[in-house]
Amino acid sequence: MTLEERHLTRSALEQMSVRLIGLAALLAAAWFAGGQMPTKLRPAAETACGDSVRLSWEPASPRQGALFRVRVSGVPPGASLVGRAGPEILHFMPARGISGAIVSLAAVPIDATDSLGIEVQCAAGGRADTLTAHVTPTRGAYSVERLRVAPAFGRPPDSALAARIQLESGRAAEVASASHDTPRLWDEPFVRPRASRITSGYGRGREYNGTITSRHMGTDFAGAPGSPVRAANRGVARIVDAFYYGGNVVYLDHGSGLTTAYLHLSTQRLAVNDTVERGQIIGTVGATGRVTGPHLHFIVRYGTVTVDPLSLYAIVGDSMSRPAASRPK
Repeated sequence: MTLEERHLTRSALEQMSVRLIGLAALLAAAWFAGGQMPTKLRPAAETACGDSVRLSWEPASPRQGALFRVRVSGVPPGASLVGRAGPEILHFMPARGISGAIVSLAAVPIDATDSLGIEVQCAAGGRADTLTAHVTPTRGAYSVERLRVAPAFGRPPDSALAARIQLESGRAAEVASASHDTPRLWDEPFVRPRASRITSGYGRGREYNGTITSRHMGTDFAGAPGSPVRAANRGVARIVDAFYYGGNVVYLDHGSGLTTAYLHLSTQRLAVNDTVERGQIIGTVGATGRVTGPHLHFIVRYGTVTVDPLSLYAIVGDSMSRPAASRPK
C-alpha cells in the first residue's frame, strides 16, 4: 500500500468516526427529549413539512355548539393540507396577512361532552407529516323555553306526517353534507339576515304545551310580516320549498361546508340553483310552519353540525385573519 493510499484510508476512517459520533449525539438528544428512541431517522431534505409546522385554534376552548378556527402555521410553499375536526372535513385557505399560515373553519357539536379530535396531514416533496390535537370544549349554558302552539304542532305526528318530517329533515341534511363538495363561494364577511333584535337564542330547550320536545337550533330575529330577509353571504339556493315545521324555507350553500337556512318566510324571492349575493333580499318575514308569531328563524351549519349563528359572525366577521391560540403539534 502506498503512502497516498494509507493517507486516503486514514481520512475515510476519520470521516466515518465523525459521522458515528454525530449520530450518537442525535440519538442521545432524542432519548433525553422524548424519553424514547426514534423509530426512524430521515434526512431533513426528505421531511414533508418539518418541525416548523404548528397546529393551533381559536378560541382556546370553543363552546359547545359553536364555530371555531383551526390554523396551521409554518407551512412550506407548495405543501398541501387535508384534515378533519371530529367527523367534519376541514377546508383550508391562506390566512390573510400571515405568511405560511393556513386556516379553516371547524365546529363543536352542541352535545359534545369529550374532547374533539383534530387531524391534519401536511404533504410536500412526496412525503407527509400528520399533526394531531384534541380540543376541550366549554360547556354551553342553554335554558328552557316554554311555549304554547296550536295543538297539531304539540302532539306526536301520525305515521304519514312523521314520514314527511323525516324526508324534509333528510333533504336539509343532504344539502349540509354536500356543501363540503362545493367550492367556497364567499370572500367578504357575513352579514345578519335581519338588523332587528334577537327574540330567541340558539340552543335553548323547547317545551311545547308542557312537553320538552326539541332544542332551538337557530336564532330568531324579530320582524313584521313582509319585512325583508337578506342572504348572509354569497351562495347557491339548494332548497326553496314549504316544510311542515319550517314553513316556507330557503337553504343556501355557501361552499366549503358552510350553509345557512331561513325559515317561516311569507314569501321566497328566488328559485332552486339561483346564485345570490351577500345582503340580497331572498324573502320576507312570515309566520308559516310551527310558530308562535311572525319572525325569522335563522340556521347556520358547518357540514352536518348545526352551530350558534352568532359564532359565525364572531369568527368570520373579520375574514378569518385574527391570531389563533397556539397549541402543541
